[in-house]
Amino acid sequence: MSATTDQTGGERDSADLAQFGYQQELKRGLGTFSSFAVAFSYISPSTGIFTLFALGLVTIGGAFIWTWPVVALGQFIIAMNFAEVSSHYPIAGSVFQWTKYLSSRTYAWFSGWIYLFAGVLTVTAVVATIPLALIPALNGLGWHSLNPASLHANLAVALVVLVVITVLNIYGVRLVALINNTGVIFEILGMVVFALIMMAFHNHQGFHVVTNSFGLKINGSSFLIAMFMSLFVIYGFDTASTLAEETRDPRRAAPKAVLFSIIGAFIIGGIFLLGTLMAIPNGPAAIKNGFGPAQIIEANFSHPFATIYLLVVSAAIFVCCLSIMAATIRLCFGMSRDNQLPFSKVLSKVSPSLHTPIWSCVVIAVLSAIPFIQFSGAGTIAIAATAMIYFSYFLGNLAIARARLRGWPKAASPFSLGRWGLVVNILGLLYGGAMLVNFAWPRAQSNPTPNQSVVGGVQLLNFHIGFLNKIPILWTVFVVLVLIGGIYYLAVGKSKEFAPIRTPEADDAPLVA
Repeated sequence: MSATTDQTGGERDSADLAQFGYQQELKRGLGTFSSFAVAFSYISPSTGIFTLFALGLVTIGGAFIWTWPVVALGQFIIAMNFAEVSSHYPIAGSVFQWTKYLSSRTYAWFSGWIYLFAGVLTVTAVVATIPLALIPALNGLGWHSLNPASLHANLAVALVVLVVITVLNIYGVRLVALINNTGVIFEILGMVVFALIMMAFHNHQGFHVVTNSFGLKINGSSFLIAMFMSLFVIYGFDTASTLAEETRDPRRAAPKAVLFSIIGAFIIGGIFLLGTLMAIPNGPAAIKNGFGPAQIIEANFSHPFATIYLLVVSAAIFVCCLSIMAATIRLCFGMSRDNQLPFSKVLSKVSPSLHTPIWSCVVIAVLSAIPFIQFSGAGTIAIAATAMIYFSYFLGNLAIARARLRGWPKAASPFSLGRWGLVVNILGLLYGGAMLVNFAWPRAQSNPTPNQSVVGGVQLLNFHIGFLNKIPILWTVFVVLVLIGGIYYLAVGKSKEFAPIRTPEADDAPLVA
């Protein structure tokens, strides 16, 4: 009976997809929990906390934990908006697909282009994060040939991880989901259990650490800088929508997964942040030395326990890498299927046996490796990746708001904001716009110039072009991507045949001409 029900549901989902003009080529094997797990893994509190915890700590001390609820609330507002749209358009590609149906062709292409490379940079940032936990863990196991402070060692580990996650993604979403589901359970249990142990047995600061800046000045500017760790953690919730074509009953499952992934990440990440801050042995010393979670854990636990925990975190970051690459591959596939990227015919081809777009997997991996030509550390890449993601979200929200003002949606959907839709949309735009200004603001901590990216007297990033080394990195990344994309679109993309834009009869007609 269960198998028959699943088959009937799969046929219904495939028929629904066919009304959008697409065949069911990807394997529809994700349930509600797997959809949630993929989105939660993309967010992965442990990953972002390990990457930029030190930035928050050295900026305003323990008080930086208050950036966590502020960002979580702002992102939840955006997620509510996205959840409704994903209930109407359960198609691979998220922001690109939504803007395709609700805006103009050029706007949709530009939104997809920016989001594609934001995803690529995020893959790079997260594979560059895993050495921060894995190398200390390997040292704890007795393998001391890798130096945690060495950029070359970090680069080598990151490249190996990139190859492994590419191979796993090629072998299909079911394998990724199996690893993902297991990893999420371990991440949740590991973060909560170790956080509670730190609170109970390694509490050096007390609960008042959340108001203790350890002598650092707190004002509006410093709070905005300290937000970057939280900003880097809480995004990617739309992954549940991006994998909609591989999800059973996506019109209902995807919106739930989008929202619950943020709620889960907020609770789990908040507990871990509090436990880690309380376990700091010496606040001023931790700030002086730029302590991250790895150093705090090693300072409190014996080598065996610290090693076990770092291995758990490494596994969580690895699963995060898998999810981010899976989402970026689906965006690449979705745009290529609509003939919107160079070599679209090849990139949109799905393996009949593996049910995965193999060449999209390979191309995303190669693009993600390009920033490693001159490796500048996980932090710099993470800030650039996060800014581009937020810009993509802003573009998506802007298109949705414009559609709402034109009367969308008229048709009902399993998840609906009703009359509150426009209000939520506007709040999301205000929050997203403010964060974009925060990202773009030129400052050494969050948007440095290459000349300011100096650690231990070594300039990590050097474009070898005088004036470029004086321009904030984010500005350069944005301008280069826009120029390359603009040239391609005007020269080739604009004249390419665009896939027909269709919706099921019960849904609103596309707003795009």
